[in-house]
Amino acid sequence: MPFSVAALAQAKAFRISPKDTNYFVMLFDQATDAINNIFVVEIFRPGGATPPNEHAAAHEFFHVLHGEGIARCDGKAVPIRKGDSLLLHPGSEHVIENTGAGKLYTLTVMTPNEGFSELIRGGDPVELDTEDIRILAGL
Repeated sequence: MPFSVAALAQAKAFRISPKDTNYFVMLFDQATDAINNIFVVEIFRPGGATPPNEHAAAHEFFHVLHGEGIARCDGKAVPIRKGDSLLLHPGSEHVIENTGAGKLYTLTVMTPNEGFSELIRGGDPVELDTEDIRILAGL
């Protein structure tokens, strides 16, 4: 197939660990599209953050769709908000934190996948709430 479409109605969402304050809406990955990268919408609850992490060979890209936060990388911090994009290089320890009153939504892309898709899909399924659907549908 020359192209794929990710429909919100069929989107699957997962939380990697039950204690995590962020979760992922799967768009495109190895399991669905036989590609070696991953495209997700990452959703952070108010006050939520990723655990500190780094990727040996992958670049990770974040584009803020809604909300605001702070990106911390290798001892530096920068505020991020709707419309901002961030690119993290391999080997950079980083944390993305939601500092806003509402949820933070980012389009997150990791190239290559480096096991990220499998990690997410191995987590707990999450139901999207009304706010998630409203924001993702652009309403």
